Amino acid sequence: MNLRQILVTALFLFLFAAIGTALVAVTFDNTHERIAANEREALLRSLHELIPPERHDNDIFTDIINVTDPDLGGDEPVPVYRARKDGWPVAAVLSAVAPDGYSGAIRLLVGINLDGTLAGVRVLSHRETPGLGDAIEARRSDWILGFDGRSLNNPEQKLWAVKRDGGVFDQFTGATITPRAVVKAVKKSLIYFQHNRQRLFETDSLIVAPPAAPAAANAPAATAQPEAH
Repeated sequence: MNLRQILVTALFLFLFAAIGTALVAVTFDNTHERIAANEREALLRSLHELIPPERHDNDIFTDIINVTDPDLGGDEPVPVYRARKDGWPVAAVLSAVAPDGYSGAIRLLVGINLDGTLAGVRVLSHRETPGLGDAIEARRSDWILGFDGRSLNNPEQKLWAVKRDGGVFDQFTGATITPRAVVKAVKKSLIYFQHNRQRLFETDSLIVAPPAAPAAANAPAATAQPEAH
């Protein structure tokens, strides 16, 4: 192969690589934007399931405050979405984490009315066992709807546990760890709201406690098998 052939081959390879890289970049940008848009839409739907649009007249998606507290399940700031009507506080939706799920962290939205009652709870993400722990999803079962209207007085705090632990909340057949983790996280969210209700609606940034020690690494995703109790 002479020098000219080598140069032509190299040029073709360069053009092929450049075109391939450009296509990958364009595909990534388009896909990334689409995924981000889908995530925003899903989040907004969940927020409106908890706090229907007719209950507030502000933009709940942008009226947020970033808070840090171990009781919300982590050491990183998380958003709290605030609902207002005619400028008056109506409810808040806390982004909480149940760090002790069977297969790792379970990310939640916990909607709390100004009077401390639960507007509802929704699961944002999890890696729980399909067919067992995933019953925490509203589309899988109505278990998560059992939090609606609850408060720290309904039931009393010592009964905020699954029935296996002496509480009032159902566990799943063959799966206790997952609902136990969610109940615990929701209770902590209610306690956090009770202690910080006024400041949540008055400030633009709130760090109410020092960061917790880093949690242990999440366990790998589980296969479909009964959870350990």
